[in-house]
Amino acid sequence: MYCFGSLRQWCCGSDKRICLWCQILAAHEKENIMGKIKVTPCEIEGLYVIEPTVFKDERGYFVETYNQNDFKEAGLNMVFVQDNQSMSVKGVLRGLHYQKHFPQGKLVRAIRGTVFDVAVDLRTNSKTYGKWFGVELSAENKKQFYIPEGFAHGFIVLSDEAEFAYKCTDFYHPGDEGGLAWNDPEIGVEWPIEEGMKLIISEKDQKWGGLKDTFKFE
Repeated sequence: MYCFGSLRQWCCGSDKRICLWCQILAAHEKENIMGKIKVTPCEIEGLYVIEPTVFKDERGYFVETYNQNDFKEAGLNMVFVQDNQSMSVKGVLRGLHYQKHFPQGKLVRAIRGTVFDVAVDLRTNSKTYGKWFGVELSAENKKQFYIPEGFAHGFIVLSDEAEFAYKCTDFYHPGDEGGLAWNDPEIGVEWPIEEGMKLIISEKDQKWGGLKDTFKFE
């Protein structure tokens, strides 16, 4: 007998018995919860923390990091056109970035290590304009963070190294990038900077202006 889980490419293919992994899959399929996600709206409208279902056994785990049908069921109808990945060492702070005329929605996650991820609302018609929200993303908690168009985005690396992956709703457009100062006191992002942590910030990111001087999304 072969393992019969719907995700056969990850199954053991045992000819003796059904493995624990496939028993778990079968139980979930019967309950029709395979691949479901937990979506938590944040304090700022449009931001969501997304937690996928993780299937574990003695071999490790399996997780669907993105399923279009599940997202649509949760009311998230964005279409992604580009995937990006970066690696950074501890203390690297990237951001706060956005594209002005080709704004991007981003679904971000840490696939190795830990980051603190931040979004700042730059929508002038929003009641939370200029407000920020942050969430810790790690390979362990497997949380994802969706940031829609109209926000500045950035993160700081808290682990020795981190690999960061994100899906985008528009392509990268050279020359269209804008930015916001990571330490603008008017916004007041509370970055979790440990005592003695050496910040590593690109020259470009050190030159961005504050909220009063930055681009505004209508």
